[in-house]
Amino acid sequence: MYGEIVIDTNCVLDLWVFHDPAVDALRAALTTGRLRWIATPPMREELARVLAYPRIATRLGRPGPTRDAVLAAFDEWVVPVDVPVPASVRCRDPDDQGFIDLAVARRALLLSKDARVTGLARRLAPLGVHVLRRWPVVSPAKADKPA
Repeated sequence: MYGEIVIDTNCVLDLWVFHDPAVDALRAALTTGRLRWIATPPMREELARVLAYPRIATRLGRPGPTRDAVLAAFDEWVVPVDVPVPASVRCRDPDDQGFIDLAVARRALLLSKDARVTGLARRLAPLGVHVLRRWPVVSPAKADKPA
């Protein structure tokens, strides 16, 4: 098992709405139990809110998953945890702060494509957080280790 991972909302959309092939390795790591996805109730609330955005809502249900199916996938694969105390590293975007706080509190991997989050990688590393822009696609020889 790799450990725990916090996944930001845009990456969740890649997983369960857009079915982006770039996240196939991540989906496999989650569904086989090699990776434990942790999230707080506000993260689920943010996903529900984002799924209602017109540019996202038009992608749902034709022929892709419905809003309810995406939220059900979230509920199936997430290990819910309590909202942690705020981290010392602060993000300019308050919507992203919860992901950072959780990753710091749990010393978890943090998967985000958001420049505001990835720009904090050096400051988060000493706190035990490894920030990833994508889940690595690895060769079979390295399949048990994140890149």
